[in-house]
Amino acid sequence: MFAFLAHGSSGWRVNDKMIKYIGSKRVLIPWIVDTILAIKRVDRFNRIADLFSGSSRVAHALKGRGFYVVANDINTYAYVLAKALVEADSGVYTRDKVEPILNDLMELPPKFGWFVQNFCVESRYFQPKNGERIQAIREAIEQYSDDPTLKAVLLTSLMLGADRVDSTTGVQMAYLKSWAPRSYGDLRLDYPPLLPGKGLALQGDALEVAEGLDVELAYLDPPYNQHSYLGNYHVWETLVLWDNPQVYGVARKRIDVRNRKSRFNSKREARRAMETLLSRLKVRHLVLSFNDEGFFSIEEIEALLRGWGYVVTFSRPYKRYVGALIGIYNPNGQKVGQVSHTKNKEYLFVATQSKTVYRELLSKVGSVHFAGSIQVPLF
Repeated sequence: MFAFLAHGSSGWRVNDKMIKYIGSKRVLIPWIVDTILAIKRVDRFNRIADLFSGSSRVAHALKGRGFYVVANDINTYAYVLAKALVEADSGVYTRDKVEPILNDLMELPPKFGWFVQNFCVESRYFQPKNGERIQAIREAIEQYSDDPTLKAVLLTSLMLGADRVDSTTGVQMAYLKSWAPRSYGDLRLDYPPLLPGKGLALQGDALEVAEGLDVELAYLDPPYNQHSYLGNYHVWETLVLWDNPQVYGVARKRIDVRNRKSRFNSKREARRAMETLLSRLKVRHLVLSFNDEGFFSIEEIEALLRGWGYVVTFSRPYKRYVGALIGIYNPNGQKVGQVSHTKNKEYLFVATQSKTVYRELLSKVGSVHFAGSIQVPLF
């Protein structure tokens, strides 16, 4: 029934048809989804907002569990992913409709152009043979602009295909000095993991979007450190915008990476941004993801949330993103320095206006799945 999550005798299974993404909640999705389902069993609701949707893994999983999901992100590549993986209805954009188009795109002759020059010659994100196919396919996708959802589905297929043959550690701040083994493969376009039913994709600043939401629960996973997601995934941003931007540096980043920053990427501004976001959300429940590598301490987040509602905090160890496991590389693709640690701790904070939900979650503290601590509200 679900393309992303299934629940069988061995527990949750996660379909990995998503792009590699720093901060991705891939292996944490069962934990996040089951926590939200535990809230729903006590206080019935169906509408959820994911205000920092990124790769859309969480939003996609929640839609797969039957929720109506509003997925928002400031970056265009993330909006495109949400448009396909959350908003698009697989009953409308069926395999029978989409796959013939993907097959036609696959038959296009390779083409050399701006994308190939910047990302395959002047840098090495993709081998030229795949870069030339990306160039040809991306140019052809423009003809589907009269149907923005179909265009998003095609672009998502292209991003997923390109991600499988790239030569990075999982972020686009740099590329590997030597070609990654997967980069020798051939680009392939597959039908994306679309789901049945409706959803909504938005592109905007979370602080501005929050006020107009009509949902019962908000899931928050904002950036908590100085690293910009636009800088980490500038190739995807350029691929979907197809605007031939001015670029700079060995990594060939878009020039707007320098000034398109989230307030959550600033240690000086992050706390005020979080306070503003919480003040603008008109929901009954909040679920917030966080790890111990960000600007905030756990105590600071708990204090912020206690001013909003009843708070329960869960935690678990978590293996760091693939780039941290592989090593640290400079923009020339050379390995530098040493990895300080390969694991961190992930936290899941639940803040609720419902004392009944709060008590139910307290009963789960100490179980293997929900191991964590509790925080009694100040009021």
